[in-house]
Amino acid sequence: MNDTERLYNAAITELNLGNPKKALAIFNQILQVEPLHLDSLVRCGNIYGKFGRYHDAISSYDKVLEISPQNTLALINKGLALHYLARYDDAIVCYDKVLQERPSSTVTLYNKASSLVRAGKVQEGLKTLEKAISLDYSYKYKARADVDFEFVAKTNEFKRIVL
Repeated sequence: MNDTERLYNAAITELNLGNPKKALAIFNQILQVEPLHLDSLVRCGNIYGKFGRYHDAISSYDKVLEISPQNTLALINKGLALHYLARYDDAIVCYDKVLQERPSSTVTLYNKASSLVRAGKVQEGLKTLEKAISLDYSYKYKARADVDFEFVAKTNEFKRIVL
């Protein structure tokens, strides 16, 4: 096992122990030596996202996508970061790239539905949500409590989909 692998495993251990700041420091150590270490870049993006540092998260995911344009994790998580910045149309672009390769990705369909509804494309969003639920019934329950669907929650169409 080389130094990078040891550091990476140590960072994962810190994450699993609930120490994201320590893990981030270790991932950044790896990136100083190997700036294009994809797994570390994705993990840094995830940690930045958890800390609400969405611009930093997007920057990490963009580095991954420069090397691996179809990296599913980077695309989905970049979409989420963009969504949290209210850049819904940009988030949808990320989700569409994933869905081109994996049209049955339920998490991607659900996230796209959230962004569509937030972007004011309610009918398309609800149709996408319905597709996600048809593939994974648990999204029916998730959507009921999701703040992204709050302003459509009282509509008959939303109720038909989730009740």
